[in-house]
Amino acid sequence: MEKKIIQTAKAPSAIGPYSQAIEANGFIYTSGQLGLDPETGELRSGIREQTQQALKNVQAILSEAGISLDNVVKTTVYLQDMNDFATVNEIYAIYFNSSLPARSAIEVARLPKDGLVEIEAIAVV
Repeated sequence: MEKKIIQTAKAPSAIGPYSQAIEANGFIYTSGQLGLDPETGELRSGIREQTQQALKNVQAILSEAGISLDNVVKTTVYLQDMNDFATVNEIYAIYFNSSLPARSAIEVARLPKDGLVEIEAIAVV
C-alpha cells in the first residue's frame, strides 16, 4: 500500500505526532480538525465560529489534495456538548448541501485545547 502525507499551511499545523491527512488506496483520511485559526493557532470563540473554522480547515486540506467537500463520503463530528447539535447542523448544511456524506456525531468528555467541536472526514480521490 502506498500512502502520501497531505500537508497545507492553509489549515492548522498538527498539535501532536500526526499528519493533517493521509491519502491511501484512493481515499483521503483527514485528522480531526478543531476550530483553530491556521494563522494564529487559536480557537475561534463560540460553537458557530469553531464549527465554521473546523469545516474550512477540512476544506483546505482536501483542496491541497486536489479535491473538494463534494468528494467526502463520511464525516465524524465530535461535540463537547450534544446541546450544540442543532447549531452544528446549521453550519454543516452550508458546507455539505448537495452531496451529503454519511456522518456520525458523538458527544465526548473533552477535546484538545478544550475545543467545542472537532470534525474529521474520509473522501474519495
